[in-house]
Amino acid sequence: MQKVKKKIYKNGLRVVTVPMKDNPTVTVLVLVGTGSDYEPKEINGISHFLEHMCFKGTVKRPNSKIISHELDALGCQYNAFTGNEYTGYYAKGDAKNFKQIFDIISDVYLNSTFPETEIEKEKGVIIEEINMYEDMPASHVQDLFTEVLYKDQPAGRSTLGTKENIYKMIRDNFVEYKKTHYVAENTVVIVAGNITNEDVYKEINKYFLDVPIYKNTKKIKTKETQTAPEVLIKFKETDQTHFVLGVRTFDIFNDKNIAISILGAVLGAGMSSRLFTKLREEMGVAYYVRASNQPSLGYGSFQISAGVNNTRTVEVLKEVIKECQILMKEKVNDKELDKVKSLIIGNLKMSLEATDDVANFYGGQELMKKEIKTLEDKIKEIKKVTSNDIQKMAKVIFKDKNLNLAIIGPFKDGEQFKEILKF
Repeated sequence: MQKVKKKIYKNGLRVVTVPMKDNPTVTVLVLVGTGSDYEPKEINGISHFLEHMCFKGTVKRPNSKIISHELDALGCQYNAFTGNEYTGYYAKGDAKNFKQIFDIISDVYLNSTFPETEIEKEKGVIIEEINMYEDMPASHVQDLFTEVLYKDQPAGRSTLGTKENIYKMIRDNFVEYKKTHYVAENTVVIVAGNITNEDVYKEINKYFLDVPIYKNTKKIKTKETQTAPEVLIKFKETDQTHFVLGVRTFDIFNDKNIAISILGAVLGAGMSSRLFTKLREEMGVAYYVRASNQPSLGYGSFQISAGVNNTRTVEVLKEVIKECQILMKEKVNDKELDKVKSLIIGNLKMSLEATDDVANFYGGQELMKKEIKTLEDKIKEIKKVTSNDIQKMAKVIFKDKNLNLAIIGPFKDGEQFKEILKF
């Protein structure tokens, strides 16, 4: 059982430690509560761009080569990531190098200088990243799905931003955005691995006590005004059609989410799930199919995604909707429910073997909800869900007015799809 400890400093900084005595590695992760959901339209993409720039040089380490050389020399895995609600910076390496790893990651997070020449060069890198994802329909269709859900508001925009925005950004944008959002009360430092709590607190006292304590800007509330099914199609000459079919659900604080997640696993988790069996094994029309619940701060969605044969897309969507209808009409039997719960619990246990996964598991909870549930807590919640709960949630979320479909493929007319979007 992993022992998790949380400490809140006077400046609002939160520190989460997870000592793992038998693990030879350590992960240092710094999370900040900002992402594309916090961005005004004219600088959409800045959270992600800023994340790139933090590795381009600090006062102590003036360029990216010095940073990467130090981390490589320590044998580390390291990176950063940006989502719609938070951004993270991390490095994982040998626990004996904890102090050096902590020094580098804290320096990157706290002391980046945003050199203007690097900003201009990095614009080209990010434009190519946008191009890359636009050439990957299985990924890009997710952006279309959020767009059809939330339209012209932060939750409906891409984390990468637009090419026009990227070209226009200047150094002052980064300085001001970091000053506003990278503040103590909006920051969580997580250390997981072969360390002690005292080891971590010493490094925190050395680097993080002077983090700015300005009040950060709150995110704009997401509006949900849908009254009928909606479809968004992007025409592309592809060999396969990629779609996301989904409905609106609940925010991250709602206790209904665990039942919806298990509902999703019944439909699309594992090779014995209903949709995998139907689309791949019986119909032979898809390689991948997934179903999952995606709760966020202030909103949420349940989505089913797949890449399918172009000529059978309508047929596939009808079958997917039919499987959702079955969950509304019939209870999942005990044998299938036990199987699904075992799959979820087993995957959850395996996902917490490595220090970086442990850091993300506990850090994400603390940043988003300001509370931490252990693996044991999560397992208890999963085991409590009944077939009645699943059927009840199916009836709650599977409603026509909440239904949305995003498609990338060789289609120009959305009417044929609108006609079938009915539960």
